[in-house]
Amino acid sequence: MTEGLERAFAEAAKLSAEDQDAIAAWLLEELASEDRWSRAFAATSDSLEALAEHRAGRSQPLDPAEL
Repeated sequence: MTEGLERAFAEAAKLSAEDQDAIAAWLLEELASEDRWSRAFAATSDSLEALAEHRAGRSQPLDPAEL
């Protein structure tokens, strides 16, 4: 754990149990949100790369006969 996080937890430990629980819930939701965003972005990175290549003129139309 980093020094900064240790200091933040030490300060949070001085708060009421209710405030500590609120901070914990907020932090856990933020971490979960970041994880969801990372997974969603990773799942679309190929599509984004293909779109960028198309916009740069490096794509060709598909031939329906080849599908």
